Amino acid sequence: MTRRNRRKQTISFEQRLSQAARAAREAATQLPAGQERDALIRKARQAETAASINEWLTSSGLRP
Repeated sequence: MTRRNRRKQTISFEQRLSQAARAAREAATQLPAGQERDALIRKARQAETAASINEWLTSSGLRP
């Protein structure tokens, strides 16, 4: 039976998404135009979208 890796997160989910997006964008600026750069930009965009969806889902406007 495999064991789950249980770690206590020290920073919030939003901060981790923001850091991932920022790191991907910075790495993309270092690369020439191509597939790798496009993949990093896509990854940054996905992290930003996930952050906005998470913000929307946790907003007080959705509470019953």
